[in-house]
This record gives sequence, structure tokens and C-alpha cells, in this order.
Amino acid sequence: MNKADILVHNGTILTMDSQNKIIHNGMVAISGNTISYIGKPAPNAWQSPARPTAGGDNKDSIKAKKELDIQGGLIIPGLINSHTHAAMTLFRGLADDLPLMEWLHNYIFPAEGKMDADFVRVGTLLACAEMIMAGTTTFCDMYLFEEEVARAAKEAGMRSVVGEVIYDFPSPNYGALEKGFIYTEELIERWKQDPLINIAVEPHSLFTCGEELLVKANDLALRSGVPLIIHLSETEEEVNEIKKRFGKRPVEHLKDLGLLGSHLIVDHCVHVNESEIELLAENDVRVVHNPESNMKLASGIAPVPEMIAKGITVGLGTDGCASNNNLDLFGEMDMAAKLHKVNNLDPTVMSAQTLVEMATIEGAKALGLEKITGSLEVGKRADLIVIDTNKPHLVPMYNPYSHLVYVAGGHDVRHSIIDGQIVMEDRRLLTLDVEDIIERSKEKANMVREWVKMKAGR
Repeated sequence: MNKADILVHNGTILTMDSQNKIIHNGMVAISGNTISYIGKPAPNAWQSPARPTAGGDNKDSIKAKKELDIQGGLIIPGLINSHTHAAMTLFRGLADDLPLMEWLHNYIFPAEGKMDADFVRVGTLLACAEMIMAGTTTFCDMYLFEEEVARAAKEAGMRSVVGEVIYDFPSPNYGALEKGFIYTEELIERWKQDPLINIAVEPHSLFTCGEELLVKANDLALRSGVPLIIHLSETEEEVNEIKKRFGKRPVEHLKDLGLLGSHLIVDHCVHVNESEIELLAENDVRVVHNPESNMKLASGIAPVPEMIAKGITVGLGTDGCASNNNLDLFGEMDMAAKLHKVNNLDPTVMSAQTLVEMATIEGAKALGLEKITGSLEVGKRADLIVIDTNKPHLVPMYNPYSHLVYVAGGHDVRHSIIDGQIVMEDRRLLTLDVEDIIERSKEKANMVREWVKMKAGR
């Protein structure tokens, strides 16, 4: 008899491994925080995890402390939100239907100037609850007071990549720019051994960060062995501003500053031309696509099919709730697939499988986490979710990838496991007090309403 801590069984497994194996009537055994077996039930399953023997219901060959019979559902890797601003859940619906620069400078930046650490902590806890309940197990965050983001993610049991946003003007958190670098270095040192929390260096964008800042940020990232993350070419206005300032396009500007490399993650990349795509591909730069935010702010459509064709790793992100307005990656997959099909007038562009890959293993690659998460394989961390397929809108199911992208939603996630810990069981969060978070979030929303009134002079 072999032993495990958790056994998830009686479902179809989408491994998202290099062969994209699908295992029907499969099971996943978890020991500690690691996947110790994946395959079909068999008496000798554990002895030969790489060559499982098909068999009947012999799950008793593995004895687990906790068993989850998923009754024919789907077992897939946890989804990876490769770009968001978690605490902006508290700005959900604030100043909608405005151009990006007006939205940023007239509403978001002024409101952020009044935030404190507790505001960010509450907003991030709200985001973590929303993401877990919608199947996200890993997220990448760029915002203020990121120590609180890290703590909130840790409390929720979520895997994350977090980094304090730095820009040329003073921050509501750290003040002067120099203190921003000190704050980031302290984050890197404090969380470097944590199994869930990863730190990145995150200058905001080319239009808010001067050359000296960007070079210094790049040096810190390379020296510390962490990612460098930046918003890039999100709007045509941004591209024109960089061309006006430096006489070159944004990706060329990054190249001349020496920032292009496999450590660089660029968010959005809506307005990049063919030569810039070539530069990104040649330098193994990773890209994160945020289709719903780009659509809502009318920023444009990123040339994602062209990037993928050039071999660029592209992950999927929601951006923040102030420009989306939710954190449901199922909706993001659906929107991305349809957006590029209609833009290219080609129904074969951006297949359902491609989108599921972007939300799982490609997202992990984009964040540099592919060795530990993003696919279901023996030895990887146990980050997985279970989709309840016993629902009218999910029957019949001929192609699981198609259902995940075009039919399923975050509300169909039944169980979530992160790093071997069950964080949601039967739609009930086990790591967070949702009712308390909602009440605290409502209190913070009242503060935002007062800030808006003050700005309007009422």
C-alpha cells in the first residue's frame, strides 16, 4: 500500500505537459506539496509513475489522508494570471469608459496617492478570494505596498510573483525613487526562500521611467536573479511619446538601454511592429497578453498570433479590476480566442488549446516558473483545479479544451489545490474568511467614494 496526503481521482486529466497528454479515468496523488503520481489507477501505480498501467478502479493501491472523488470532472493545472494589479479590486467600476491616460492621471493616480498599506492588503485579499474561486492559483502583481500583497498572497495560500512599482515621481509608499530601490531589495531578501512568493523588479513603463531608472532596475534584476517586468507599448499615444522623446520605438529604446533578455517580461505589447516582434523573439523576451483590458480601454489588439508564430512565449493576464473589471481567466481565454479570430477573419487562429496553454504552462514559462508549475507532472508542485462538468451548460463534452475556453467559467471550479494545500473545497474557501473580507472591502469603498467627492469639489 502506497501513501499520499491527497488523492484526486475519477476524472479526466489535462496534463498540459510537453505531449499534452489527456488521461481519462485518471488520478493525481499529492505528497506534501508535490505531485507524486499521475495516471490511471493500477495496483503498482506508484512504482512506475512514468509507465502507469491501465486498469479498473484500483485507487486503493494508494492510501491517502484525503480523497476527492470528482465524479467525472476535469483535473487541470491551476490557471496563471500573468499580469494584474490585485488591490485594484477596490477600484472596480471606478471611472469606467475613459481613455487610458485620462483614467490614469485624473482618477487612478490621485486615488492611489491616498492609499495606505491596509487599503492594499484588503484589496489584495479580495482579489485572492476572487482568483481562487475562479481557478487561478498563481498571479503576477505590479502595484504599491507590495509587502502587503506578498503577505496577503501568503495568507491565501496563492503562488505569486510580486514587485513594487517604481517610477520617476514620488510613491505613496516609499516616497523618493531611491527608497523604491531599497524597498525592492528588501523584498527580494525577505522572500527569497519562500515556497510561494517570488519577487520581481517592476518599473512602471517607458513613459513614467527615465533611462537612468530603467538601467538601474535592470541591473538590480540581473544581479538578484529575478525578473524585470514593465508595461510596454500599451497605447499608440505611448509609442508616439517615446518616439518624440528618444527618436525610436519602445522596443528599440529597450534594446539600446540593454534591457532586452530572457529575464524581461513585457505586459500588453499592443502596438509593436514586425521589426519589434523580431527583436523580442531574438532576445527571448516574454510577453503577457491582456485582451479584455486592452479592449475596454480601446488600446488596440496586440499581434499575439504573430508573436506566437515567431516563437515568443505569451502568457495571459487580466490586468487590474479597474480596467477589466474581473479576474476570471476563463473569460479572458474566451475573449482572446474570439478577438483574434474576428481581427484576422480566420476561425482557425488562436485555437482553444493554444489559449489553455497560455493560461497554464505558457503562463508559467512567461513568469519563469515552468519547472515547478503550469503542468501536471510527477515532481512538480501540486497546483491544480477541478472543474465540475456535471452541469447542463457543460454537457455533452467532446473536446475539453473547447469547453474550457468557450463554455466554462470561474464559477465551474469546484476544488483548488495550491502547493499541495486544498485552498477551496466544494466552492468553500478554506484559507480566507470571505465574509470578513467583503465587509472590509465595503468600508474601503466608502473611503474611495469620499476621495472622489473631494476631487470633484463636492
